[in-house]
Amino acid sequence: MLPAHRQGAYRVRFDWGPVGAAAVVADCDVAVVVDVLSFTTTLTVALDAGTVVHPFRWDPDSAATYAAELGAAVAVGRSRGGAGKVSLSPLSVRGAAGGGRLVLPSPNGSALCFGLAETGVTVLGASLRNASAVARWVRRREGARVAVIAAGERWPDGSLRPAAEDLWGAGAVLHALGPLDPAEASPESRSAAEAFVAASGDLTGRLRECASGRELIDKGFAEDVAIAAEFDATAVVPVLRGDAFEDGSEST
Repeated sequence: MLPAHRQGAYRVRFDWGPVGAAAVVADCDVAVVVDVLSFTTTLTVALDAGTVVHPFRWDPDSAATYAAELGAAVAVGRSRGGAGKVSLSPLSVRGAAGGGRLVLPSPNGSALCFGLAETGVTVLGASLRNASAVARWVRRREGARVAVIAAGERWPDGSLRPAAEDLWGAGAVLHALGPLDPAEASPESRSAAEAFVAASGDLTGRLRECASGRELIDKGFAEDVAIAAEFDATAVVPVLRGDAFEDGSEST
């Protein structure tokens, strides 16, 4: 990997997906994962209810076995959801009983979290719902080197599809870290912050009209998009400790 692609001259960095994360996370203290539709949004909803969340790869059978070992509930895919079932849908998590443990499989956000944790950085989960809270957590670690990673989605061939909602979510965190000094924040991170500012006047409308939002609405999950647009609705800070996300806001 070319040194220039690592953004190593900057304390604040931004990139996309697992490959981008691997590029920019070296020597960082904190990595912030953003998967707005819907892993990190669902994560914040669960932590709002006092639920400990175990991220897991996108493998329903293995996830069910893992949940049984933990004595935890397991979220199914949206297509398998329904009355009384918890899924990756934040609406389903909001409607479930709080507390306990939840195994939350995700094809993008979970994989990113596990991959980053293996590098030794502190991994946080951020969405539009808790962007400012996450930024406050980072700011209190004065001088910390931070990589903000937009998870993106996947094309049918498995390649990364950059997703507008994750750009805005990452940009919201970066903007809240500001003002971003050009000597400390990479042009990539400052551009993401600028993208959020441009969208911030109508986040709900932007989320509804972007490709991922349209996809969910077409499948009957308009309320999930609405929940994702709840800007700064919560102060939870999901911190990955071992194999589970817990709210680290009270310890900041």
